Amino acid sequence: MTSVTSSTSSSSSSAAGGSSAGSTIVSDYQTFLKLMTTQMQNQDPTDPMDSSQYATQLATFSQVEQQVRTNDLLSSLNAQLGGTGIGQYAGWVGMQALADTSAIFDGVTPLTLATDASSGADAAILVVRNSAGTVVDQRAVSVGDSSFDWDGMTSNGKRLGSGEYSFQLQSFSNGKLVSTDDVAVYTPIVEVRQDSGGTPILVTGSGKEIGVEEVQALRSGS
Repeated sequence: MTSVTSSTSSSSSSAAGGSSAGSTIVSDYQTFLKLMTTQMQNQDPTDPMDSSQYATQLATFSQVEQQVRTNDLLSSLNAQLGGTGIGQYAGWVGMQALADTSAIFDGVTPLTLATDASSGADAAILVVRNSAGTVVDQRAVSVGDSSFDWDGMTSNGKRLGSGEYSFQLQSFSNGKLVSTDDVAVYTPIVEVRQDSGGTPILVTGSGKEIGVEEVQALRSGS
């Protein structure tokens, strides 16, 4: 985390330095044009000044001005992308992230869930909800298993259709409910963007936005 902060600070300093240099160059460039114009207007017609020197200086100032403007643009882009940390998460697009969020079930491919029951629990029930938040299934899962591949099959043998689903795990001890926790599910990352404050945001396959700090694990999207 320290390196990211340092990088951001460095990028900001570079951008500020480039902006300051750009302002100075532009100011000098405009002053040069005024001086050159004044001298040309007041020159002796019988002994005109060598215009080639002015042309050379003018070309040099133009090149420097263009380079400074280019540097300013690059510094600005760096501050917006790499400086805020969004660039380092670009590689996450196309991968699957494990997070407490909903996921899209295509009707065929199982969804991998992290079904960690509460400590001391001797039984656990997986609660499945559709996009409307309605409970569509409840089924027992093994307390000893840390993951569960949900294939859309309900406890009565029917297969649920494709769509958005979310999951919760109810942990029991001696027949008593001790906790109800959201279940993390692997879902594809389709986009990385930043909010108004510059914080990186991940967009999942279900369209939900999650923070990078909410990601518990990553795996290949294939």
